[in-house]
Amino acid sequence: MKSVEPEVFLIARPQLDYDEVARYLAEVGGTSWLERLDRGDLDAELNDAQNLAEFAGRLCYRSWEPGLNPNVVRVRTDQGQYLENILRSLHGSVLEHVSFSFALHNVSRVLTHELVRHRPGTAVSQESLRFVRLTDLPFWFPDWAAEDPELMKRATAMLDQMEEFQRWMADHFGLDDEGVPFAHKKHRTSFMRRFAPEGVATGLVWTANVRTLRHTLEARTAPGAEEEIRLLFGRIGELMRTEAPALFGDYEVTDGAWVPAWRKV
Repeated sequence: MKSVEPEVFLIARPQLDYDEVARYLAEVGGTSWLERLDRGDLDAELNDAQNLAEFAGRLCYRSWEPGLNPNVVRVRTDQGQYLENILRSLHGSVLEHVSFSFALHNVSRVLTHELVRHRPGTAVSQESLRFVRLTDLPFWFPDWAAEDPELMKRATAMLDQMEEFQRWMADHFGLDDEGVPFAHKKHRTSFMRRFAPEGVATGLVWTANVRTLRHTLEARTAPGAEEEIRLLFGRIGELMRTEAPALFGDYEVTDGAWVPAWRKV
C-alpha cells in the first residue's frame, strides 16, 4: 500500500487567434476593441480565457464600440467590469466557450464516480484498470483517519493483503510469461480489478467549460460534499482564481466552501 495525495495539474487553457479576431472585426466593425491589446488593456498571453469570454459577449450585442448597434448606448471598456456584468446578469452561455483541462492524479474512484455526474460541458478520459494492471494500491487517507493508529493498522493490513492478492493473481495467470497475448492480459486484468477497493487512486483528464466549473466548484466544496472531492476542488478553485480572476474572483471562501456572488450563471 502506498499513501498518496490527490493532485491537480492544469494542462490546457484557451488560446485565441488574434489574427482571425482582427479579420472578423474588420468585417463587422469594432477594431478599436482589439487595439486595446496595444495599450495593455487586454493581455493576450495571460488572459485569453477572459478575452474569449468578453469577445463572445460583445458579439451577442455588437458592443465592440459605440455606434455599431444603435440600441447600445453604453460600452464598458474595463474588462473586469464587463465580465462582472456578464456574471451579474447571468449571461452564462458565453462562458461555455472557455474550457480548461486538468490532469487529476491520485484521486480515488469514489471521487471519479461523483465527478462524472457533472456531464454538461465536460469531457473525461480516465485510466482504465481493464488495461492497467495494479501492482500496488495507492490510497489516500484523510487527516482524521491517518491520526487513528488502530484504524490505520487495520486498514493498512487489509490493503497489504489485497495488494498481495493482486500480485498472486498476476503470477497465477502467468501474465508476465513470454508470449502471452495482450488480449489474454486484458481479460485477466479486467477480472483482477474487481478485487481492488473503490478508494484505490487513479487518474483522469477532466475538461470543463467555465460555466460548468463555476457550478461544480460551488457544489463540490459545499460543507456536505465528500471530503476528498472538497479538497480537490478547493485546489481547482485556487488555480482558477489565479488563471482567470475576472471569472472566478467573486467567490467567498469560508471553511473550504466556495460560494459565488452570482449563482446559476
